[in-house]
Amino acid sequence: MKSPARKHFEQVSAAKAAGTATPGEQQQGEQYELHARALYEARRTLKAIRSIEAKIEKKRQLLPDFIPYINGVLAEGKGAKDDVLMTLMVWCIDVGDYEKAMEIGAYAVKHKLDTPDQYDRDTVSILAEEIAEGVKASLEKEGADYDALANVMARCIAIVGDADMHDQIKAKVHKSYGYALRAAEDVESALEQLKRALELNDKIGVKQDIKQLESLIKKQGEQANA
Repeated sequence: MKSPARKHFEQVSAAKAAGTATPGEQQQGEQYELHARALYEARRTLKAIRSIEAKIEKKRQLLPDFIPYINGVLAEGKGAKDDVLMTLMVWCIDVGDYEKAMEIGAYAVKHKLDTPDQYDRDTVSILAEEIAEGVKASLEKEGADYDALANVMARCIAIVGDADMHDQIKAKVHKSYGYALRAAEDVESALEQLKRALELNDKIGVKQDIKQLESLIKKQGEQANA
């Protein structure tokens, strides 16, 4: 485990290198090289693990060692190409750390950073689709914080909402947001999101949900006027 002093040094050094890098050019510096090598070794370890669940748990164990680097780049970065940072964005989504994933995602969208070659989708599509699917799965877990998950989706839409991506992916985002709002008992906002999902993809599977919400809203209105 790294000492607080080591973490501070790594963050400050990463911030300094990122702050002096040329936007769009390859990130350089000692911390980038060190973390690129560490990530390479980590990926070799992960490749030997067959279980998806075990891979995610291993990522959860490994991620803290990279957080000082991430924070340094996000603090001072000017948009240099950074495969380490972009790979770690995906890892954060994988382990359910949506807040950190979206911090990286917002930076990546702002600076138009691409994902590494091993990913077959662009940054916006990965961020939108993976967070939408992760939140949808999280809603079904015992003890889920519905308000927090709704806030995750609201922020996701704020980051990627205007970006060009397939309508099917946008529909997934609005569907997950709608489900989170429904779980948080904001039925009118949930209905709005699910209707938007249906507009984008009529096979998204929300027609019955929309009918149920419309019926619920009607019932609530009748009770209020009784």
